[in-house]
Amino acid sequence: MNRALRYAAVGMAAVALLAGGTAAAVAAPTHVHTPTPVVATAPAKATLTAKASATTVKTWQEFRITGVAKGIKAGSKVTVQQKQAAKWVSLPAQAPVNHNGSYAIRVKLGIKGANQLRIASGSTLSPVVKVTVR
Repeated sequence: MNRALRYAAVGMAAVALLAGGTAAAVAAPTHVHTPTPVVATAPAKATLTAKASATTVKTWQEFRITGVAKGIKAGSKVTVQQKQAAKWVSLPAQAPVNHNGSYAIRVKLGIKGANQLRIASGSTLSPVVKVTVR
């Protein structure tokens, strides 16, 4: 078969495939793979835990609050909040979240009596931790 005839045969087969003729039926694959649909899942809700190193301290005695931040990016700041009267007030005590999600904050309190504390990062809050100052 000469070169011109081969080009003509290939051209006719290509036209038949594009037009959907019988050559297309012969050349069509028997199994067409359809991709599995990807189902988007909601990101896990961020959580914070908190535990005080002491439940009773003297006025201005340093203690630590430690915990784990899940769903919060490493390097993000977590802040101590104290309940004063009926509202939560952010204290100047804060620390970054480590690469493994843990954090540790040094805290000193001057308000005597039972203190309610929590850790905050944005809108994510830990459970309340109680520390009594004597």
